[in-house]
Amino acid sequence: MQWIEPSGVVIEAIRSGRSESEFVDGCHALLSIASFTTPILFDNLLHSLRPFGTIHFLSALTNDVVNAYVVNYDEEETWTTEALDVLLETWSVIFGSTDRDKDLLTTEGKSAASKLFKGIVESHLKAASETAYNDDDTEHFVASVKKRDERLESYAIIGRMAADITIPFLTNVFSERVAYLNQVNRNSDPTCILEELYWIILMIGHILTDSGEGETVLIPEALQVGFSDSLEETQHPVVILSWAVIDFSRRCLDSETRSICFSPRLMEAVIWFLARWTDTYLMLVDGTKVHISTPSNECLEILGTESSKKILVTFAGEHKKGEIVLDIIIRIIITALTSYPGENELLALTCQKLLVALVRRKNVSIRLLSMDSWQDLARAFSKERTFFPLNARLQRSLAETLVCAASGMKDPDASNQYVRDIMRPMTSYLAEISGRNDLKVVAQKADAMYMVICLLERLIGAARATQPRTQKAVFEMGVAVMNPLITLLEAYKNQAAVVYLIIKFVVDLVDGHVTFLEAKDTSVLVGFCLQLLRIYASNNMGKISLSHSSSLWNEAQIEKYKDLRALLQLLTNLCSKEFIDFSSDDAGSPDIAEVIFVGLHIVSPLISFDLLRYPKLNRHYFALVSHMLEVYPEKVAQLTKEAFVQVIAALDFGIKHQDIDAVDMCFQAVNALASYHYREKSTGNEGLGAHLVYCLSNGTPHENILGHFLRLIMQSILFADFRMDLSGPAADALLPLLFCEQDLYQRLVQEFLEEQQIPSLRSRLANAFRSLTSSNKLSISLDRANRHRFRKNFHEFLTEISGLRIK
Repeated sequence: MQWIEPSGVVIEAIRSGRSESEFVDGCHALLSIASFTTPILFDNLLHSLRPFGTIHFLSALTNDVVNAYVVNYDEEETWTTEALDVLLETWSVIFGSTDRDKDLLTTEGKSAASKLFKGIVESHLKAASETAYNDDDTEHFVASVKKRDERLESYAIIGRMAADITIPFLTNVFSERVAYLNQVNRNSDPTCILEELYWIILMIGHILTDSGEGETVLIPEALQVGFSDSLEETQHPVVILSWAVIDFSRRCLDSETRSICFSPRLMEAVIWFLARWTDTYLMLVDGTKVHISTPSNECLEILGTESSKKILVTFAGEHKKGEIVLDIIIRIIITALTSYPGENELLALTCQKLLVALVRRKNVSIRLLSMDSWQDLARAFSKERTFFPLNARLQRSLAETLVCAASGMKDPDASNQYVRDIMRPMTSYLAEISGRNDLKVVAQKADAMYMVICLLERLIGAARATQPRTQKAVFEMGVAVMNPLITLLEAYKNQAAVVYLIIKFVVDLVDGHVTFLEAKDTSVLVGFCLQLLRIYASNNMGKISLSHSSSLWNEAQIEKYKDLRALLQLLTNLCSKEFIDFSSDDAGSPDIAEVIFVGLHIVSPLISFDLLRYPKLNRHYFALVSHMLEVYPEKVAQLTKEAFVQVIAALDFGIKHQDIDAVDMCFQAVNALASYHYREKSTGNEGLGAHLVYCLSNGTPHENILGHFLRLIMQSILFADFRMDLSGPAADALLPLLFCEQDLYQRLVQEFLEEQQIPSLRSRLANAFRSLTSSNKLSISLDRANRHRFRKNFHEFLTEISGLRIK
């Protein structure tokens, strides 16, 4: 207590130069004690020393730390941040305890929580007003958004414990600021009050809602059980506060009011609040899963039968005010998208949070599509080629959301027609651009290129929104742009950003449609992919000139990585199509294996070891190679020498890699390669033929590739820290290698045994090797039963040698 009491005096002493370590340690001590006691015992601990309990002291201490924190928010005074984090965690432990005492929470706890929460709000409002004219550090603000929300959520936990006091308090605070704002005219400066409203709306959003972002609705427990069951809907404090914020928000629809009362920063808070509020309350229907969200994150399913719970589930339902609020929200969205050019944070919240929340539940989507306001948004999107002030990336989000909304329609024909109406102008624009005689000149102009990028982002968004109900219309869109995209790929072959977006669209189109398509449509899609890959190869896209400066080379590496990863995703998505021989109706159509084969020719020589260090690229590449070797080994055997050597070198790199998934896939690939060669040779065919001789990067001949992988796996097993969870894949790779390279295997084993100086150890190892290839009636076969027997032998072999001290 001497370290932290009286807290105000101690904090002032720290500011005057005293060490803060004891104060922070004292806060940690309170957290530790709260973690190992019940709330009632924690509160009683201080009664023997003071005329008040620990809860009361904790409230005063936290309030003083909050005051110190907000005063020094932009300074490097990290001790206040650490102390506040610890104290807020202590409150979460107390209120989230499964052993919490109800009497404590309705007396000392409730009183302390309400008093502290009021102090927190007043401190932040004061700080907001005093710093309203400070220049914002944008980078700092963006980086701290997550931390800010975590802290506000901690404040909300405290506020909810006395919800019947704190929510009316917030209503009064909010109403007072709005009333003051009503008196502001064009000659007044509302900056301070707007900044205060920003923080109030954020706090209201946190205390009223949970960020569930899903079909299950999360309503904080305290808001459902903290009020009298005799309340009418219009009297419920949560309803009153919700409508107060919504009524204020709708005032932004008037241009004159908006110019005075709504700064971009305040609009961000409004949009954020509406997104959270929509997820929690808007248009819930009978049968919707509603859960109590407790501070300890334990959820108990409820049906909303009690009065307070029922009010919160139905007060913005479909048959009451839900549609009115929904229309208001859509019009606020249109206003945000059209009236705040350059406000990227606001526009991102609108497209990626609020709009997404609206289309998340089908019953809301159904209402959306019948509203004039939504049709206004859809029409504006389809007619405007770059759609108001949105940056290109947000075009993707908006397109995805607009197409996703169609999932709520019961009639598939109507869903597809809605998508056609939205996306047809996009396809027409691209056809128009690609068909121009002066395309080579016009395409390089900045405005034309930006429009093409925006249209491509929209296509990507629509492709990503593909669902069974809208698949037909989205695929028609894809077919309509195939020829224009081929033309644009040629025109923009030197513009990496455009090339990447074209490939990315094709990746998402294949991913969303290849499993749905019949043979004819699959043939069209595969033929388009083949054409795309050949153009990419013919224009040397992805090549990096060694004459570039270091900085340009690094930038080129990044662009190359993005392209290659997208191409690998495309080839992997094509692999998901189970059948191959679908092109019998059209002898001129390529099959999927041919496309993947061409893609592997293109991609393999471009992938360096440096690029394989990117985890995502690494896994995509090894997954593709593994699949190709398992399903189409004869195709891989036909790769050019350059491409084949690159595949082998990559597998060699992958087996030595630390990523267990990469090693697993490489073992699968080696298994497929060796199994193919063994089966082919057994029937008198050539197998890997000329590719069997493995060459180093400088062209010096080396042992054959199967011998190389046999030696590599043996070294991994015997001398490395081999992981037992890889024993199955390793055994599958080792068995066909033993069949193909029996002489080499015997020589390697003999050399290894001769190096062991201890006779007893040498004898045990010899027995282990003997059992590996002879026990369990092992035969010279690659059928499933024999593989299973060898797996068992191999596991026993690893178990035996794992405890031996091998040289």
